[in-house]
Amino acid sequence: MRQLQYNEALNEALIEEMTRDEKVILIGEDVGAYGGVFKVSKGLLERFGPERIRDTPICESAIIGTATGAALMGMRPVAEISFIDFILLAMDQIGNHVAKIMQIAPGLLELPMVIRTEGGVGGGIGCQHSQSLEALFAHLPGLKIVMPSTPYDAKGLLKTAIRDNTPVMCIENKKLYALKGPVPEEEYFVPIGKADVKREGKDITIIATSFMVHEALKAAEALEKDGISAEVVDPRTLVPLDVDTLVASVKKTARALVVHEAVERCGIGAEISAVLNEKAYDYLDGPVLRHAGLNVSLPQNWHLEPVCIPSADSIREKVKSILG
Repeated sequence: MRQLQYNEALNEALIEEMTRDEKVILIGEDVGAYGGVFKVSKGLLERFGPERIRDTPICESAIIGTATGAALMGMRPVAEISFIDFILLAMDQIGNHVAKIMQIAPGLLELPMVIRTEGGVGGGIGCQHSQSLEALFAHLPGLKIVMPSTPYDAKGLLKTAIRDNTPVMCIENKKLYALKGPVPEEEYFVPIGKADVKREGKDITIIATSFMVHEALKAAEALEKDGISAEVVDPRTLVPLDVDTLVASVKKTARALVVHEAVERCGIGAEISAVLNEKAYDYLDGPVLRHAGLNVSLPQNWHLEPVCIPSADSIREKVKSILG
């Protein structure tokens, strides 16, 4: 199977959906001639023209507000916010409008829009460009949240999100854009709300999100040399969460560790841990534990950055401490 970079897979998803449906438009900062900060929209302006590829002012509230209005009028906008840190400037639009419109007018309105953004540590670009804020949006009823970890999942989930008639947030990680992986040439979709077991195991379940999936897989490989069989599960979708797959894995292994890059306090790991303790308590040999980012603002120093988030080595050590 051919290999594509993560950003190339997203680009291909946009091309396919914009070719199929002229109602699909892309709006955001630098999405046109520049091709997007992470080159996800490279070549789209030349292909689809300025009417459908709209460069905007540096105003996140206007980007989301415009996309919301366009979706209400029958378009299928994809709004890009280059860094999730700056999406905070559009929290009124997202929290009080995007997430609420379909709930206050049930059955009367549809809001088929996608908000693409990125988060995560990497590149020494400071605390205002390095946050992982997915838990903020998972707390808002009315939004679907996807976090693809591979090029395959990125393309398949974005295509599904664009065709969904409800608002979907697609949160990517900056360290993934150059990652290569297999992507079929034929059309395919990844369902929203379906987790993926990335690696089978029997001694412990490691539930990891986004870039941490790859660190968990490296840890699982190293743990195999220690005689420990770790299962790695990628939720892929935070809302709705595939509880059945997570519970089935924990029933098999009886131990669980949740790993994410965001700060530990009130992170998505707390929700997953609570769900597993409620749904799989009788099958657990110990509490579901978390391994996440430190509760600090991310430093700009390249050497301090990796200290603040989990790594393959720290995941491995955490698993060994759990299993004694």
